[in-house]
Amino acid sequence: MNTPKILLLVLIVISLTIIFTLVLQPQTMLFGEEYDVRVINSFRGNSSVPLVIWCNSPQGDMGGRALQEGDDFGWTAKMELWSWRQVYTCTMKWESKRKRFEAFKVSRDSNRCGITKKCSWSVREDGFYFSSDEVYWTKDFSWS
Repeated sequence: MNTPKILLLVLIVISLTIIFTLVLQPQTMLFGEEYDVRVINSFRGNSSVPLVIWCNSPQGDMGGRALQEGDDFGWTAKMELWSWRQVYTCTMKWESKRKRFEAFKVSRDSNRCGITKKCSWSVREDGFYFSSDEVYWTKDFSWS
């Protein structure tokens, strides 16, 4: 087989792969995947002191909230093609404690958020817990 025929065959294979991907997963290729991110105030018996949260996205300031016990702050993170460096950060403040953390990081969370694409954080007195189903929680880090 000569070189032009090999190149033509490679181009056909690449073209068919792109076409099949667009047909089978159009939201991924054309518009990016969407992840539901949620930060929950999971303190117990602490209704007088709110958890203050302030978040930033790759597009800018997302604003802040004062979360009472059981309240949450959530958003949809839309990932564009080639967005492995995108990070959504939040700063948390509770009493004298303050912590800045990556609430959603594409390179870390795109797989661990599971097929439901749900990424939840439970903020507790002893630290920050992650879950992709809000049933099983894993402590990722402490306040300090």
